[in-house]
Amino acid sequence: MADEISVLIVDDSALMRNLIGRMVEDTPGLVVSEKAMNGIFALQKIPRANPDVICLDLEMPEMNGIEFLKERKKRGIDIPVVILSSVAEKGAAITMEALSLGASDFVQKPSGAISEDIHVVKETLITKLLGYGGAYRKQHGKKVLMPSEYQPKTPADKVSDIAVHFKLAAAAPVTPSQTPSRVRQPAVTEIIAIGISTGGPDALRVVFSKLDADLKVPIVVVQHMPAGFTNEFAKSLDRICPLNVKEAEDGDSIISGRILIAQGNKHLELEKKVGGVVARLSDSPLVSGHRPSADVLFASVAMTYSNHVLGVIMTGMGRDGAQQLGTIYREGGITLGQDEQSAVVYGMPRVAYELGHVMEQVSLENMGRRICEVAKTPR
Repeated sequence: MADEISVLIVDDSALMRNLIGRMVEDTPGLVVSEKAMNGIFALQKIPRANPDVICLDLEMPEMNGIEFLKERKKRGIDIPVVILSSVAEKGAAITMEALSLGASDFVQKPSGAISEDIHVVKETLITKLLGYGGAYRKQHGKKVLMPSEYQPKTPADKVSDIAVHFKLAAAAPVTPSQTPSRVRQPAVTEIIAIGISTGGPDALRVVFSKLDADLKVPIVVVQHMPAGFTNEFAKSLDRICPLNVKEAEDGDSIISGRILIAQGNKHLELEKKVGGVVARLSDSPLVSGHRPSADVLFASVAMTYSNHVLGVIMTGMGRDGAQQLGTIYREGGITLGQDEQSAVVYGMPRVAYELGHVMEQVSLENMGRRICEVAKTPR
């Protein structure tokens, strides 16, 4: 179908190409435009296939994923790329290099280069392909199908929950409920807390690169990401951000001019001690389906800093962070949400806005500037 999101699959394994292709074809709203065994063939096929999103392996002969991304950048190709990566330390470093070269996001292969169990990450992969592919189509004035427009590919096909989420989110109007009452009024900002998921790696690069070098307020971030990747992710952000960015470690002090990124598979909370506030990591059960969870972080900063918090909820599927952003608001904090037009997946910020927990919606392009303005405003 001409209005479906088309995917170019690039992987040197014929098995992987077939398994990924099957997952794509089983998802209403997605279609495989072409398959390629390495970067060279992918570049040759792009003009004819005209994909909306590229699913890219990293380790391939002749032209690997990194080399492909460099050539893509050189040729001015703006088609979004979702990369596949293993969990090894080397894989994490290469994955972050890929993000720095313009890849939008990544999916962790569950068991190495040839993962016959790739189906276990189907939801994650499909979410990203729908999100980035749909955003690309909208940016280029192309239609994105609504659920009522789907035609089953076989009589037994059903529209997937993920596909429904994306297409209904695009179709339904967003109406905020009544704003909750406040316990107190906002005071000077002493902490900034950000919750973000699908679309986050690319979005945080945009936001952090635009932060003021003289911003003194510390920042804590929950980005949904697997264990083993957040240290390299923090390092990659540190290279483009005027402030210091590091992966949070248990006992880290919350200090001015530093950004802490929650570790993959660890909740991040804050604890007030005699000498100041420190970061605490835990293996507590998943909250809102995640660990780390934005809801856990937001509840913690609201308890620790009361009305001195700036809470920010950004692109991501689901509702993590939406509920406890309301706690920040009720305690007297200020809340921002990414707007629908700039979010890869308008899920988390949408739910927060519908609950009346978002005071102001901000575009990705303006988010860094707005964070600095709010944080520097005397109260």
